[in-house]
Amino acid sequence: MRFALLVLLVVISPLSAADPAALFERKNLVAWCIVPFDGKHRGPDERAAMMKKLGFQHYAYDWRDQHLPSFEKELAALEREGIKLDAVWFPASLDKNAKFFLETLEKHKIQTQFWVTMNGGSVTTTPEEQAKRVKQHADSLRPIAEAAGKIGCTVGLYNHGGWFGEPENQIAIIDTLKLKNVGIVYNLHHGHDHLVRFPQLLKVMKPHLYAVNLNGTVKGGDKVGQKILPLGQGAEDLRLLKAIQDSGYAGPIGIIGHTDDDAEERLRDNLDGLDWLVPQLAGKPAGPKPPPRTGKK
Repeated sequence: MRFALLVLLVVISPLSAADPAALFERKNLVAWCIVPFDGKHRGPDERAAMMKKLGFQHYAYDWRDQHLPSFEKELAALEREGIKLDAVWFPASLDKNAKFFLETLEKHKIQTQFWVTMNGGSVTTTPEEQAKRVKQHADSLRPIAEAAGKIGCTVGLYNHGGWFGEPENQIAIIDTLKLKNVGIVYNLHHGHDHLVRFPQLLKVMKPHLYAVNLNGTVKGGDKVGQKILPLGQGAEDLRLLKAIQDSGYAGPIGIIGHTDDDAEERLRDNLDGLDWLVPQLAGKPAGPKPPPRTGKK
């Protein structure tokens, strides 16, 4: 599966921890999963214009092989619209595509974060197996982190299920690497098994946490065809947003597309849901729930 072999890049200046309301403002949001996940198949110019219209200042670039020839056009479109490239998938080994991104980012003097996603297999059953698995992943990630460091970039470990998707295992890998440019990015759409202990996970992840990607969430949704919902449509959404806010986390917040709908409509659904939820965090009464334009995945 391609997602098990990729890495993401994101850089945003952290907010003041004393200003939790700013956490969910437009200026802190990253548009994510809107390149191959777009029913209208927009090109770089259309995509950048669409994000600007919606108020995004930050963007995470996901791709398939067919998108790479237009990557520099993507960079030009973002610059023209005043949108910062905060993220790009990056291979989990230093293959030809990895070298392409490293060379292109260095050429354009873009310093960012590489967010690595792997699966890592099933749970380990013995301390010896766990130690071996941690070392194997640390050894695989070290060349990426070192290459990132050479061009002023950092690396975030991206949960995508499996052993590697467990925050405790990611922290063990980080502790083994002992490199200052490695952290974590957490995805709620890959965290359905973490719902009960999410506040506790935030506490242990926070010293390493680079970004949090939001999702409309219901318990067990990944097992009943409701893995990805628009924000505000999930029964867990308000509780999860409150946990993030209460944790003191002050980094970027990802708003995902990740369906085959029109990416603009999907992003609008999520922004509408966020605007409906945030006042409730301050104890204000909820108005009518915004009806979504798009389906679910």
